[in-house]
Amino acid sequence: MKKNDKITIDSLAKAISGKIVGANNFKSPEGFTGIFNILKDSKEGDIVIRHWIDEVGVEIASGKHVACVITEDPRGNSIEIAKSRKFPLIVVNKIEEANAYALKWTIAKFAPNSKRVIISGTNGKSTTSDMIYHILKSTGANALTNTDSRSEFNTLIDPMVPKLISEEFLLNGINKLDYIVIEASEVQGWLGKLMKGHAYLMTEAVDPDAAVITNIAMDHIGLVNSIEEVFQETSGVAKAIKKGSLILNHDDELVLDMNNFIDENINGFYFSMENFNKNKYTTVDIRKKDFFNGEEEILDVNGGKIFNDTDENIVDISEVYSLKYDSSKESIIYNNNNILFIDDLPFKSNHFIQNTLAAISACLALKINVDDIVRGVKSYQSLNRRFKIISHNPLIIDDFAHNPEGIKATANAVIDLAKDKIDNDCTIRILCAIRGSRGEEINKINAEAIVDIINDFSNMKHKETKLEIKIILSSSCDVVDDLNVVEDYEKDIFFDVFTRDGIDYIHYENLQDALFETYNLSKDDDVILLIGAQGMDPAESLLKNIINKKDIINKNK
Repeated sequence: MKKNDKITIDSLAKAISGKIVGANNFKSPEGFTGIFNILKDSKEGDIVIRHWIDEVGVEIASGKHVACVITEDPRGNSIEIAKSRKFPLIVVNKIEEANAYALKWTIAKFAPNSKRVIISGTNGKSTTSDMIYHILKSTGANALTNTDSRSEFNTLIDPMVPKLISEEFLLNGINKLDYIVIEASEVQGWLGKLMKGHAYLMTEAVDPDAAVITNIAMDHIGLVNSIEEVFQETSGVAKAIKKGSLILNHDDELVLDMNNFIDENINGFYFSMENFNKNKYTTVDIRKKDFFNGEEEILDVNGGKIFNDTDENIVDISEVYSLKYDSSKESIIYNNNNILFIDDLPFKSNHFIQNTLAAISACLALKINVDDIVRGVKSYQSLNRRFKIISHNPLIIDDFAHNPEGIKATANAVIDLAKDKIDNDCTIRILCAIRGSRGEEINKINAEAIVDIINDFSNMKHKETKLEIKIILSSSCDVVDDLNVVEDYEKDIFFDVFTRDGIDYIHYENLQDALFETYNLSKDDDVILLIGAQGMDPAESLLKNIINKKDIINKNK
């Protein structure tokens, strides 16, 4: 690959509002390679972007002859070492601006002809982006996504996505990347500080052909403290898109309000599980040159009609602008046709269907053939820890649910599955990992979500059955790192909420113990739901060892 001679250290520093210390030229003799990287994987001529760096990091970077390091937080003697080694360090006020620049520059250099999709929202964005990626790959296209099950690549606050794109270039050559599917956090922060406007900044950098917003709900408490703040951050996606299609969840009132940001260059597309008839009446001013020859139209997304000022030429919304799930037909409908039935889906829970609608909508916006989309959905296998079935006897489901809306959606889906087991004296055991080092408020509302689940279940429970729900909590001290330790006050808030509402529970300090006891107390007809974030990530491997040991013991009896 030819060395890039267009970016100088001065032009780079100016573009990201940075201050150069240590040296006024790139360290590498041949300048910048064109690859933004992390320090661990960097090579001579790469530009490293890190939130913070100390003197040890500067020594490592200098020894590798990387072009320079960009950082927001130079710690210890890092600046002095940079000066003594004549190593260029660019110090910025906002590291996210450096990462956005790297993303935009890398796409322009390595994938200029790619079609791009960005997905954001509180819940469902990982499954949605992963399914979009799978559908596109299944057509034979060369696609790339930053979504992974453990969320190692899907944050845009480090240069991992530019790194992935440049690596794809090195493997396949320029202009070979057909699609880039980017998952973007709706709310992002660093060390407890909100990166304000993160979704806007990253959407602007990606310059997508389609943008999907799944939903808006409370999460990331401390970075944001109200649903209005979540809306403000998430709506950055809708405000920043400059072309193509904005795909909105019609069933979420706050998401639907982003209609207000659709301008003349954007096509609005809506997906719904409510047949567009349960929300308040909504009208949106739209101009659809692609579909309506440039005439200005008004779209009633609720009533399902498009009409002009004379109320003539009425067109059904479903023909071009929407995708819906019809519960009476148990099918997904597009252009007045049943394109998928619920039995065709790998999972049948409401939140999975909603994610499927979002993914299909994005692919339709990209003009992917409907038959190709259907084949892709039918062959889709979910990400790890996204409603994954680990065992059938007992039924064990593992899900990443880690905020109130996700917890409720997942638990209700499991309760629906368990209804088939009602006559079998079934117990549902919900094993929840407390969120460590995330604060009191998120754990409080997560605990209250579990209380709501139990109360709602009690209100609908058939009195003649013995179906019941039991709650188990884990601090997961044996598996989490220093960034995810459950503090005493985080445990206490769970305990206080459950005690206040009369909810019985068992708490274990270690995940291994919680899994062992939960599994051994369960009968074949029972259901175990594992929920939580980092504190539940190792559960599947731990549980498989427990199951295997029990099977060996049973065989030797």
